[in-house]
Amino acid sequence: MGLMLSDYSPEGSLRNRLRRERFALFLELVDSLPKPVKILDVGGTVNYWKVMGIQERTDLEVTLLNIVAEPVDIPRMQSLAGDARNLSQFGDGSFDVVFSNSVIEHVGDEHDQQRMADEIRRVGKNYFLQTPNYYFPIEPHFQCPLFHYLPEWFRVRLVKTFSLATYPRAKDTVQALAWVREIRLLTPNQVKAFFPDANVVREKYFGLTKSLMAISRAK
Repeated sequence: MGLMLSDYSPEGSLRNRLRRERFALFLELVDSLPKPVKILDVGGTVNYWKVMGIQERTDLEVTLLNIVAEPVDIPRMQSLAGDARNLSQFGDGSFDVVFSNSVIEHVGDEHDQQRMADEIRRVGKNYFLQTPNYYFPIEPHFQCPLFHYLPEWFRVRLVKTFSLATYPRAKDTVQALAWVREIRLLTPNQVKAFFPDANVVREKYFGLTKSLMAISRAK
């Protein structure tokens, strides 16, 4: 469950600006490759690509992979159901680029995150992965300052007591605990360890690193 802020709020405007700047960096990688470019978006949605304005591009072949497949109305795009930690339906180097935006922090513990990283590196000749930075003081999903630094029991209590960002107040401890444990933010060192062949780029906001991008280009 990710952060879904209104595009008309100050936070939503910031989120959209950073997202577009990030996507422009991704397109620099894509545009440097021979066409057509086969892209796998791990955790992607049709709406995301529409917002990014790629409907008219005829040189991209995009495969979306998410927990549930969705209807697609963009040419040269397909949506499949799958697991980011197990991309066995795809062979080694099946895609020119693997793209993933704010997904790896949701797939489970360190072992699960390593599995996702290994699969991305296996099926992609190049890759571009973004994830929020653990050291940024505002937790991006619950939009609560210092939330992710608090003890788990206190985070559970907050989620049971208040509505935070798009999360309604949890109905019970089981639900609150599931929401809290569903997110595991990564540090720059952890991202580098998962993606040792990548250049880790820091996205800055008021001098602080808001998110991290692991970018790998084939030699």
